[in-house]
Amino acid sequence: MCGICGFYQQEKEAENHILKEMNNQLVHRGPDDEGFFFSTNGRIGLAARRLSIIDLQTGHQPLSSQSGNSWITYNGEVYNFKELRQELQSMGFQFKTQSDTEVIVNLYEAFGIEFVKKLRGMFAIGIYDQKNDKIILARDHNGVKPLYYCIKNNKNLIFGSELKAILAYPGIDRELDHEALDLFLTLDYIPAPFSIYQSIRKLPAAHILVYEKGKIQIQKYWDVSSPNKIEKCIPMSSSMGELKEEFISLLEESVRMRMISDVPLGAFLSGGVDSSAIVAFMSRLSPGRIKTFSIGFNDPGYSELPYSQLVAAKFGTEHHTRILSPDISKLVLDLSYYTDEPLGDFSNFPTYLVSKTAREQVTVALSGDGGDEIWGGYEHYIAQKLARFIDFPLCRPFHNWIGGFTRLFPPSPLKKGLINRLKRFGDGLNNSFTNRHFPWMIYLSQEQKKRLYSPVLFDEKYMRPLPERPPFDIFFKESARWKGINRDLFLDWRTYMVDDILVKVDRMSMATSLEARVPLMDYKIVEFAFSLPSHLKVKGITGKYFLKKAMEGILPDEIIYRRKEGFASPIKNWLKGPLKELMLEYLSEKRVKESGLFQYSYIKEMIDAHLNNKQDHSHRLWNLIQLFIFFSNREHTTHPIGLPISQF
Repeated sequence: MCGICGFYQQEKEAENHILKEMNNQLVHRGPDDEGFFFSTNGRIGLAARRLSIIDLQTGHQPLSSQSGNSWITYNGEVYNFKELRQELQSMGFQFKTQSDTEVIVNLYEAFGIEFVKKLRGMFAIGIYDQKNDKIILARDHNGVKPLYYCIKNNKNLIFGSELKAILAYPGIDRELDHEALDLFLTLDYIPAPFSIYQSIRKLPAAHILVYEKGKIQIQKYWDVSSPNKIEKCIPMSSSMGELKEEFISLLEESVRMRMISDVPLGAFLSGGVDSSAIVAFMSRLSPGRIKTFSIGFNDPGYSELPYSQLVAAKFGTEHHTRILSPDISKLVLDLSYYTDEPLGDFSNFPTYLVSKTAREQVTVALSGDGGDEIWGGYEHYIAQKLARFIDFPLCRPFHNWIGGFTRLFPPSPLKKGLINRLKRFGDGLNNSFTNRHFPWMIYLSQEQKKRLYSPVLFDEKYMRPLPERPPFDIFFKESARWKGINRDLFLDWRTYMVDDILVKVDRMSMATSLEARVPLMDYKIVEFAFSLPSHLKVKGITGKYFLKKAMEGILPDEIIYRRKEGFASPIKNWLKGPLKELMLEYLSEKRVKESGLFQYSYIKEMIDAHLNNKQDHSHRLWNLIQLFIFFSNREHTTHPIGLPISQF
């Protein structure tokens, strides 16, 4: 596991020491080693920071191919590298190390850009092909590992695992991307290919970039198969028992592959069905007790420790827990450094803390992330199903009435009280059916934007209906081949999962120099999940129906069929208490007016309504806080050797 960066300079703008400065920004991703490659003319440079996981002695990067024609810098783990190594050896390749890195660079020499289709794992790859004088960048199937790039002045390519590495290169334009800013305030995250900066883009998941002669070409190398033949054939030709057996085999294989390590490993355990399933299979495959890690809150309505302790006892794990204190103002500021650009996901706190707890014992942890987005675990899938049922012309005049009625009730302090569920459902019904899936997860409506945004932001090109907005227009067109809940899952898998969930897991685990692996995001499991019809994902009002059925007899029923809680934090209550002063500081009238982007009167109205428990504005206020923290750090994005993190 590493952090990577590099450049190809058509016109030389940076000396070799700049690459050192870029690499220093990634020290938290790889504290064990660093390495550099420079071309003889000094225009091409590759660098890596290494967290040693496999082949501890000889896995140094960057690393050359057998011929010496290609050099690689690589972040991730390819779990089928031993099989690929044997394939290459049968073709005459010889190896000096036991690392997956050497396999990948030689695989490129053997198969060209088709090499990426053979990889099974998580990865962000940079290859310099000296013979053909080009750079190859590739990102894994599900976007577990990040990769940013910039074409500076339409000439030089700069890339890195995180924005801060690219920003260490001289003269990078830091002009805000207003469309990305609008997407963040709408969704809680910034979807690929956008970044918060106009000049820097994210390489989308399952894409490969070729940079040659100052030009880039980007193409997709993988996608889930078309459901047309599968949805008709699988339910008819396979019994539920056969499908469960196939899935169990895939999951066991995926967990086994991700237990390959030359350093200690464990697992995150929330007590939900996803993480519990991972722990169950790890226990089955491990010769000894596995280490599991959980966090909780002083607020019992948000703590899931009793469930994680139940699973730990069931499988005899060595279980470690920690309580997240609401005295977290400094942590809020520290973690913003590691996310680089604004991220509104509240669960970054527990994700960081469980990573920090795990890192005290292990270097690798398996996580259950990704299960909700491919198996139908969120409540909004049920809401979407209900909305489809009542979405016909005679009912539509009542939708606005329902939304207005639910807004009359004050928000509940509980995590998922009935009132809060009804309020979310009513708000979602106010949106047109064609784009309603995303509005179940939208936190800033068009009407609210009109009141919040200054004329600088409020422009018709940013205020278009969501389905017409890049990149969602592409996803909506692609999703037309899916039906029902599978369509909703496809949209979340391509957007929310990649650019929120996996970003959070990557940044928070890497902030503690911990490698997090996600077995449910093995691309073969994703393909299998999308091969099943919608009614096996959400059956009636039961989410994750197939996954729960598959886990019967493996997990306790009280774990399988308990209500989903989610890896959240009581942020709406914290904003009224321990984080109130931080909110008032960063959303002060002075800061807001100096930004020139927002109308303070509406922000003040939201603050007052939230503090007086008239409305729950926690998402909107938290996103604005994150944005203003980003603004305050914007001119100080890079640090010479990273930033020390808060201690608990």
